[in-house]
Amino acid sequence: MFAVSRAFVLLTILSACSGCGVKQYVDGVIGGVDNSEPPSPLIDIFETANLDNVWSQNIGKGTDELYIKLAPAVLGDQIFIADTRGNVAALYADTGKTIWRTDSDLPITGGPGADVNLVMVGTSEGDVLSFSSETGEEVWRSTVSSEILSSPREADGIVIVRTIDGKIFALDASSGDRLWIYDRTVPALTLRGTSTPVIANGLVIAGFDGGRVTALELKTGKLIWETKVAISSGRSELERMVDIDAQPLILGDTIYVTTYQANVSAISLETGQILWQRDISSHSELSADGGNLYVTDEIGNVWALDRFSGASIWKQEKLTHRQLTGPAILGDMVIIGDFDGYLHWLDKATGDFAARTRIESDPILTQPIISNDILFAYSSGGRLSAYTYYNIALKDLPKKPIVKEEKTTLKKEGTEQEPTKKKNTFFVEEWLWDIFSGEEDDDE
Repeated sequence: MFAVSRAFVLLTILSACSGCGVKQYVDGVIGGVDNSEPPSPLIDIFETANLDNVWSQNIGKGTDELYIKLAPAVLGDQIFIADTRGNVAALYADTGKTIWRTDSDLPITGGPGADVNLVMVGTSEGDVLSFSSETGEEVWRSTVSSEILSSPREADGIVIVRTIDGKIFALDASSGDRLWIYDRTVPALTLRGTSTPVIANGLVIAGFDGGRVTALELKTGKLIWETKVAISSGRSELERMVDIDAQPLILGDTIYVTTYQANVSAISLETGQILWQRDISSHSELSADGGNLYVTDEIGNVWALDRFSGASIWKQEKLTHRQLTGPAILGDMVIIGDFDGYLHWLDKATGDFAARTRIESDPILTQPIISNDILFAYSSGGRLSAYTYYNIALKDLPKKPIVKEEKTTLKKEGTEQEPTKKKNTFFVEEWLWDIFSGEEDDDE
């Protein structure tokens, strides 16, 4: 009887929360004991690069442990950032000095997006706010159908906004007036997040829950093509969940996308034809250079793949279960953030560790941003930091590994406690998995 009651509660949640993510209702509604895999301990490394922390600033309250990916937006010599308390700020990218700061008094959950005139954010209530990129004054406000978890994007006078209920809205950039809507059905069970659409060649490229990629005409919203890059399989809703949560990456005439519980795909921008696929599950953003594609997979392996074939170049396996961000590329380095506030710098040619630094103890949830040879990383605690680096000459390399912190510890009243397990993004309580997979004990 107890099992039946639990199943009824779960199905009620699913029915009421179309578009809600696994983490959202498991952590927020059900709770329970963390049974996720422990993170890999940090190993000793030979540092072959010297990092320079150009500046570091506390920007508002961050994401308040809501697992919301608010990523900075860099435009020219300015960087824009927002927090979940409603604060939006513009800073000089080279110094971190504040240009302007405004408080919207609204729960910001998506953005910011920026162009030469506007800085745009979205809220949990479906509000789209537009501010002057020069002064921070509000320009217009519009309302869409539901919560916004991705960054609004602008091109050719049109602002594109993606909502959690499967819709894409096109708004007039000068007034916020609605121009068109594209709507897709959202599966009952999805990850907590939405893929940010990308605008290229007059098209809006968007990834959806269910493993579909679409190309829409920017001016009209007309569907140009649609491609299904992943096929659901398995007995349960959890096993069949194939979501595109990360922003597509467009290079030339090729689109690269990652799909949770499925693959990494290369797609023709013109036709939507699949060029190649690799069986790598990921929910994180991608990066690429002239020859390689860089991927963080579901469990925390970092891959370098050949851009044109998907063949493996190297794989770094010593950061598993550290809830890594998507990789960023700066010079000859690949940089990834983790759940414990660390930035890991890997040699782009080999995947070997080159350096490591810690912004603060709060998780880094968003892919680092690169602009003007500076890396910007934003922690969920609200700290925004800028870094550059230089390689250490061979003759100056140390003879022994640099000893680094081996575990995450909590200090309380002068005592050191055992490391605590941080929740895995996709932790699901055992009884919840049993209900979905049909393995619930009859006598429970």
